[in-house]
Parts: sequence; structure tokens; C-alpha cells
Amino acid sequence: MFKISLVTLSVAAASSAYSAGFSLGDQSATASGSALSTAAASSEDISFSYWNPALFLNAKKNTFYISGAYIIPKMDVTNIEATDANNPTGNTAVDGSTTNTDSVDNTIVPSLYYAMPLSDDTVAGISINAPFGLSGDYGDDWAGRFHATETALQDIALSFSLAHRVNDWFSAGASVQVHKAEVTLKSQVGNTSSALGAGALEGSGDIEADDIGYGYSLGVLFTPVKGTRIGVGYRSKIDFDFEGDVKYNNVDNLSSANLVNADVSDSLTFPDVLTISLEQALTPKLKLGLSVIRTGWSSMDEGLNIDFDSDQPNSVLTFGFEDQWMYSAGLTYDYSKKLTLRTGIARDNSPATDEYRSARTPDGDRTWYSVGGTYHFNDASSATFAYTYVDIEEVSVDRDGTGEDSARGSYSADYSSSASVISLAYNMSF
Repeated sequence: MFKISLVTLSVAAASSAYSAGFSLGDQSATASGSALSTAAASSEDISFSYWNPALFLNAKKNTFYISGAYIIPKMDVTNIEATDANNPTGNTAVDGSTTNTDSVDNTIVPSLYYAMPLSDDTVAGISINAPFGLSGDYGDDWAGRFHATETALQDIALSFSLAHRVNDWFSAGASVQVHKAEVTLKSQVGNTSSALGAGALEGSGDIEADDIGYGYSLGVLFTPVKGTRIGVGYRSKIDFDFEGDVKYNNVDNLSSANLVNADVSDSLTFPDVLTISLEQALTPKLKLGLSVIRTGWSSMDEGLNIDFDSDQPNSVLTFGFEDQWMYSAGLTYDYSKKLTLRTGIARDNSPATDEYRSARTPDGDRTWYSVGGTYHFNDASSATFAYTYVDIEEVSVDRDGTGEDSARGSYSADYSSSASVISLAYNMSF
């Protein structure tokens, strides 16, 4: 089962429509039901250990939790305008569609957790998650193809955790993580202007690279009075030194650009995440959840600076990301001994700025609207459902074709996006 789960995660192509930047928010159907409002403080199950490893103490017996999110994204790109790069006769429009509605696909993002109590106060845990992901494919025929055709980023994390209850009001946990990340970047290269003579001088480039990185997480839980839980969790940055290759097709007429198959390398630092949460009992059946989540996106502000093991100059795409916060609030209601209901709302701010937003990072602020519930079959097993609608603000991309875009040309377009996310989970203790 452990090997199968790794394969399942490795083939999941995560869409950026769900969470801001490259982050993937659905690591737990239980947490998603209340829009992550108790992410670092919940007393419900072990899946909250993603945000705070101390919450593996929610397990009283050996416990297995599996969750999957089915993401149904929608992204409409309109008013697309693009011009050829380095055109000596002036700006010439790139042919191709001026709208795009099928660049993101439905996908499944799973996560798994296993907890094993070592004593009444100490629990060991293992989890597998996809913390970051991005997938988009505009196709090879649209007008912005010199800026991007396909973009994919995938991060799979295997974590080993230990949580300990120090006393009745304080617990702590920590984990070490192994991350396997892969990046795919595709675009067209050259120039399609018939004004240059001899028709189009256009080929394609495909960059694929990967690396293994290491991280850690720390967490604490305070229960100052009965019914009040305050949790703080921190997931570290992860440094990657990506290595791979670039392969070109149909570039024989572009030899002056030094476009030859070669090895490539680039370094990226995925951001750290700080989560602070409150779970407060309002009545014996009703609990309030409040969370703030800070993601250190500025670690990726420089973006891509791909070094080619050839005479080709570096390919640069500045992200210009800024650190951002997510704010969420939710309610959990024990309708009966068997049924628990949840709802929540969240504001997830995008790290992208107007100046550096691109066809690969057409990101906007998001608002989550979530509902969910858990049905307890018995004391040892339960099933959880959650639905989240993600409303993403409309944004525009405006690249003037100068500087790092001098080989891509200019590009502008308007983006309208949203997503529906259906999450299911099964929890079993034995």
C-alpha cells in the first residue's frame, strides 16, 4: 500500500486553481470542510498533523487516514494579444487563438497518514503529501505560445513525525521530510512572422528537471482551559537544485539562437509555512475555529533562472512573489453521536504582483466557501466529505516583450478562474 500511494501521488497533476501560488490546500477532507479554520489546533483526527505534527496525538490507537481531493478547475483566458520577438519590421501579431478555455484539467490530489502510539503520551507518525503543485497546458497553437505551452510542478513529501504530550496543557511535535520535486516547462521558440520571409521560423522547447530536497516541521499545542486549544505549526523551506535537460524540435533554421539539446540546472527554494489556529468550544456541541496561515513566498521572488550547458543564454522568468497570509473561520457542530457537520470561509491572498504576473503564474486572490461532514460508523471508523468552492479574482497579464521577455515577445490577456473541490476521506483505527 505504501508503494502504491507513492505511485498515486507521483501521477497526480495538481492544478493551481485551488490555493494561492503553487500551494495545495487540500491535505485533509476534515480540515477542508471548515476551510482550514482549525488547521493547527483541531482535536478531530491525525490529518491535521500536516499543519502541526503535535496533532498526531489525536490518535489513541494505531490509526490510518486517507484523503483525496478531486479538483475541478475552470480558467477562461480572453483578449489574448501577442507579438513576435525581435521583429525587425516592427510589432507583428502572433497568429493563434485569442481565447483559451481548456488549459487546466480535473485532477485528484491524495494524502495519507499513519499514527502509531508508542505510549499514552507519545505517538509516532508517517505521512505522504503533495504540498506544492501546478499544472497547465495551453496547447501549441495559441497566440501566447512563446511565453508558455505547458507548465507543471510537482512536490511529493514523505514525513516521519514524533509527538509528545508533556503535561495536561502542553504538547509538542516534530517531523523530518524528504521531498521529491519535478518541473516541466514547455514553450514555442523562434518567430512566426511571415514578414521575415521563408514563412515561420518556429520550433519547440521542452525542459524537464527534478531534485530531492529535505525539510522539517515543528508544532506545539496549548490547552490552557478545557474547551480551548491553541496550536502553532511551522513547515520549513525546502531548497532544490534542479538538474535535467532541454530538448528542442524543428529548430534547424534557428541555429543562430544556439538552441541545442543540453543539460540544464536551476535552484529554487520552496516557501516555509507558519500556521496559528484556535479551536474554541462554544457549547458542548458547537466549536469555533480560527486560523491564520503565513506562506513565505518571497523565497521564490527571483523565480526561474535556468542555466543551459551550452552557448544559449540563461532563460529568466521573475516571479516577484511576496509573503502572504490566509485567514479562515469556521464552525464544527456535533449534530449527533454519529454525524459531525462543518462549514467555513477563508481568504487566501496571492503572492503574485501585477508587475511580474505571467502566463505561467496567472494568479489572483481567492475566497473559499466550504461545507463538510463526518459520519462515524463506529468508534473505530468514519468517512468524511467536504466541498469547497474557490472564487478567484479576475486578473490581467501584461508583458511588454522587453528585458527577460526579449526572446518571447509581448503578451497580454485577461484571466477569469474558479474551482470546485470535492474531498473524501476514510479514517480507521485498530
